[in-house]
Amino acid sequence: MSAVPSITLNNGVEIPQLGFGTFQIAPEETRDATLAALEVGYRHLDTAQMYGNEKEVGQAVRDSGIDRGEIFVTSKLDNDAHAHDDALRAFDKTMDTLDIEYLDLFLIHWPLPGVGDFTETWQAMEEMYRSGRVKAVGVSNFQAHHLRRLFQNSVVVPAVNQIEVHPYLTQEELRAFDAEHGIATEAWSPIAQGKVLDDPVIVAIAERVGKSPAQVTLRWHLQRGDIVFPKSVTRKRVEENFDLFDFELTEGDLAEIAALNRDERTGFDPDRFGA
Repeated sequence: MSAVPSITLNNGVEIPQLGFGTFQIAPEETRDATLAALEVGYRHLDTAQMYGNEKEVGQAVRDSGIDRGEIFVTSKLDNDAHAHDDALRAFDKTMDTLDIEYLDLFLIHWPLPGVGDFTETWQAMEEMYRSGRVKAVGVSNFQAHHLRRLFQNSVVVPAVNQIEVHPYLTQEELRAFDAEHGIATEAWSPIAQGKVLDDPVIVAIAERVGKSPAQVTLRWHLQRGDIVFPKSVTRKRVEENFDLFDFELTEGDLAEIAALNRDERTGFDPDRFGA
């Protein structure tokens, strides 16, 4: 089994840099897909209240036979639970649904600037963190200006900012802002929903190193310090996405891939979604 590197978060908690994502995996497929990922060697699982599959992720963790302390589990707060007390109740529900003793990381899924005051939501997140039932708390889809506002009304600095990142949306400025404030960057949609896999630059590098375009793209993320969690329900693809540690990209490769940036999103713009 390849050794997956870990990143130490700003509170000392370690998170495996490569994980298994469960976005858009149907609940009835989630347990088996997650068990397969754990069998391959993944020890980091990413789910969310919005995905509707927390229960099945928890079942897979319990059924795997792997010590709970070896598996890092993330979930995220749903968009209808931003009020302080709603957030606390939603967290209680996630804990009951997952049924895995404790949670490793809990995130505010979207800032939703027009829906409510996310600083109020963050105060609830801090309470969850102080309870000891979650090892770290963070945010998802937050821009730098959202984080600055959060800093003015908080005690705990988010451990993670999970944002859309891929070769067509490299997010250099936001990643640098995160790093400056001790926040780890997680990359969702790391292969741009497959859009980058036919890119001539990535295809050429893949041919040279004898890997697939997906493996090259995921390796690019790892070498630049992103935390990634690709999703697949196909065992062969799950194995391929894990096979990233027997090759390295050159500095030239990294620069060529980064130069593909065109600020192209596959998902919502955080400044407009929920505004």
